[in-house]
Amino acid sequence: METYDILIQNGMILTMDPRLTVIEKGFIAIQGDTITRIGSGVAPLLTACRIIDADGGIILPGLVNGHTHAAMTLFRGLADDLPLMEWLSGYIFPAESRMDADFVYTGSLLACAEMILSGTTTFCDMYLFEGEVARAAKESGMRSLVGEVLYDFPSPNYGPIEKGFEYTERLIHKWKDDPLVSIAVEAHALYTCSPDLLKTGHAMAQKHGVPLVIHVAETLAELAEIQTKYGKKPFEHMESLGILGPNIIADHCVHLDDSEIDRIIGYRVNVITNPESNMKLASGIAPVTRLIAGGVTVGLGTDGCASNNNLDMLLEMDSVAKLQKIALTDPTALNAVTVLKMATCEGAKALGFGDITGSLEPGKKADIIIVDTRKPHLTPMYNPYSHLVYAAGGADVRHTIINGRLVMEDRRLLTLNLKDILFRANEKAVLVNQWLSSG
Repeated sequence: METYDILIQNGMILTMDPRLTVIEKGFIAIQGDTITRIGSGVAPLLTACRIIDADGGIILPGLVNGHTHAAMTLFRGLADDLPLMEWLSGYIFPAESRMDADFVYTGSLLACAEMILSGTTTFCDMYLFEGEVARAAKESGMRSLVGEVLYDFPSPNYGPIEKGFEYTERLIHKWKDDPLVSIAVEAHALYTCSPDLLKTGHAMAQKHGVPLVIHVAETLAELAEIQTKYGKKPFEHMESLGILGPNIIADHCVHLDDSEIDRIIGYRVNVITNPESNMKLASGIAPVTRLIAGGVTVGLGTDGCASNNNLDMLLEMDSVAKLQKIALTDPTALNAVTVLKMATCEGAKALGFGDITGSLEPGKKADIIIVDTRKPHLTPMYNPYSHLVYAAGGADVRHTIINGRLVMEDRRLLTLNLKDILFRANEKAVLVNQWLSSG
């Protein structure tokens, strides 16, 4: 009799492996932080310290939120339905200028709770006071890629940009080899970062072997500004600076012509699309199907709660599929299998985690969620991929395991005190209202 730490059984397994193997009724054995065995039927001669009955639900890899600003959960619903620049200059920037480390820590804990409850096990974050985001992610048990936002103007965290690079390097050294938290160099955008900043950031990322994350081609106004400043398109500008390559994670990538798509393909740039944020801010629709057809690794992200307003990746999958269909007037434009890959194996690959997570295979880390299909809106089930993309929501996730650790069981968080987090978040909201009312 073989004994494991956790044994999951009695569920349909969507492995999301290269063959897209589906096991109608299977089991997964976990030892430590790793998937050890996957099989069909009743686990033969296996037992475990913890046995989880999937009750006929869907067992799949944890979802990967490829781009967000976790602490912006505390700005959820703040000044919605305004023009972008009015929203930023009148509300978001003034509030952010008065934030401190505890504000970001609290908002990040709230985000981690929301993500775990809705099936996300890995996320990539860009914001201020990112050391606090890393701390919150670690405490919650989530896998993360985080980095301090860098731009030309002074930051409320580190001050001048020189200190920003020092802060980033300290994060890299502090979290090196951590099993859950990884660090990236994160330049905000081409219109907020000088060529020197971008080249310095790229050199730092190359030196430490970490990704360089940046918002690119999100709005038409951005394209016009880059054209005015540099006489180039966004990716053309990056190419001229020598900073394009497979370590780049480019967020949004909404406005791309043929030459820009060719650059993304040629330099093997990774792309994270954020459909709900792009809809809410009226930024446009990214050419996701064309990028995927060209062999680009495209992941999926929610962006921050101030421009979404949630971190539910199951809802994000529904949005990205339907947006591509309506944009191309083609119901076959982006199918459910491809979308689920974006939220699992392709998302993990885009963040540089493809060797350890994103699919259920022996030897990979045990990042696993179980979706309860015993619901009216999930009955009957003809196609599990279709159900996950078009019918399921975050509240249907019943159990969440990250790195071999059960972090949610039967909808109950095991690593975070949700009552305390909600109380602290509401206290911070009072502060935000005071900040804005005082000017």
